[in-house]
Amino acid sequence: MQIDILSLFPEMFAGPLHESMIGNAIEKQVINVDVTNFRDFTTDKHNHVDDYPYGGGAGMLLQPQPIFDALASVQEKHPQPGRVILLDPAGVQFNQHVAEDFAKEEHLTFICGHYEGYDERIRSLVTDEVSLGDYVLTGGELGAMVMIDATVRLLPGVLGNEDSAPGDSFSSGLLEYPQYTRPADFRGMKVPDILLSGDHGKIDDWRLEQALKRTYERRPDMLAGLSLSGKARQMLAEIKADAEQA
Repeated sequence: MQIDILSLFPEMFAGPLHESMIGNAIEKQVINVDVTNFRDFTTDKHNHVDDYPYGGGAGMLLQPQPIFDALASVQEKHPQPGRVILLDPAGVQFNQHVAEDFAKEEHLTFICGHYEGYDERIRSLVTDEVSLGDYVLTGGELGAMVMIDATVRLLPGVLGNEDSAPGDSFSSGLLEYPQYTRPADFRGMKVPDILLSGDHGKIDDWRLEQALKRTYERRPDMLAGLSLSGKARQMLAEIKADAEQA
């Protein structure tokens, strides 16, 4: 996968994108990441990339010319541009399903804004407008890092265990069940007996029940419209009944 990032602060990506799983993905050549400073493309003699909004208002807006020309330069190197993603608070909220959708692409380009916002004409360049959540950051760089991390870890060959990603919270539509490792008894806190039983059928049932219980208690909104098996529906009904009696 080719990942391009347009940013005024390319040095912000040097550390996060070269450590841990993302760094490994680059070393294995699963992905290639290029960061372009779109200030390098401005035609303004003072090197400005922003200006005051027409009609007045607070703050400065990114001008279209530097971003148009920077993206054109990227697309000259990669004729099939794939998805062009604008980091914007007004965009669709990023979640696991969006990450899974991005992971199917061969090329992603992230446009990271700064200052008050964008000249509206910049939106004509993009295929997606995406927000990290209902809050405002200083720029789009941190949001892009999060989206890249969530997407790249889904690519084949990135995680050590190929079963890890499908079992993550949100991938199944449920929060992840509790997990334990050695020792079996730590300061009186014991691993549930079922996990030591070796009965994988019962372990799977316990994990499903625990995932349902945790989701119901912490994120009941996730259960709305979720397609559940008959076994899972029965488990959920019992969890709800127990909660009402508590």
